[in-house]
Amino acid sequence: MEFKKIQLNGFKSFAEKTNFLIEEGLTGIVGPNGCGKSNIVESLRWCMGETSAKSMRGSGMEDVIFSGTSNKPSKNIAEVLVSLSNDNKDGPLQYNELDEIEIRRKIEKDKGSKFYINGKEVRAKDAQMFFADLSTGAHSPSIISQGRIGALVTAKPSDRRAILEEAAGIAGLHVRRHEAELRLGAAENNLKRADELRRQQERQLANLQKQAEEAAKYKSISEEIKKVEAGLYYLRLLEIDNEIKVENEINNEADNQVKSFNDKLEDLSMKIIEKNKNVNPIREKNQENLSKIQRLNLELKSLDEEKDRLMMKYNQLERL
Repeated sequence: MEFKKIQLNGFKSFAEKTNFLIEEGLTGIVGPNGCGKSNIVESLRWCMGETSAKSMRGSGMEDVIFSGTSNKPSKNIAEVLVSLSNDNKDGPLQYNELDEIEIRRKIEKDKGSKFYINGKEVRAKDAQMFFADLSTGAHSPSIISQGRIGALVTAKPSDRRAILEEAAGIAGLHVRRHEAELRLGAAENNLKRADELRRQQERQLANLQKQAEEAAKYKSISEEIKKVEAGLYYLRLLEIDNEIKVENEINNEADNQVKSFNDKLEDLSMKIIEKNKNVNPIREKNQENLSKIQRLNLELKSLDEEKDRLMMKYNQLERL
């Protein structure tokens, strides 16, 4: 595969959309100091999956966004697109049928960055692995910066090994092996953790078995207690039924006595009514006699007064 184009938009000093075509042969970029030559190389590394802001000469990854000048306002988004030609069909297996592949990285303030391969969003790891399969990447020895030649001459064997692996085209396999080793280490740690959890579960299971036995005993005793209580409640209900029967008999006897007393009272009432009927003529006769006696008393009084008058008159006549 061959790099064909780099497109920058809002990346560092490139405020507007800028395209850099990479033609066949040797492509060179010349210009005075501070014109942005290093920014082009950094954009390529950034699109390949660079995660270190320090490597991009910034304090934070958002520093790659165009910060503005006296003539141009700042931007909120930075974007870099790298176009690769796959005419020889020697790209990664999942993209081997495509004639052209585009890898794009976009970063937005306060939202982080995203990677896209042919317009489809992918993980940063997928983009990094894509370039690793091409024996390149953000930290590839083939990207030589200032002072890099001297560093390669005095490089350690491990660094030289990385150069040879990339030249041999097995850098992607090395990355995958490293990833597999990390996964195996993580799996081993998970197995140790699972074994520890299993031992904890076994201890908990033993405790739960004891608790289950105690719960079974408690349940059995509770059922016995419920049976005894049910028997006691049944006996108590029988006693209550007997008491109710006795009370009903007493109430019936009392009702009979009350009924007898009511009958007697009714008979007495009838007799009183009859007696009252017999007494009324006597009472009327007595009233009549009382009226006669009162009248006779009045007549007697009148006679006494007449008598007194006559005696006075008689006495007067005697004095004469």
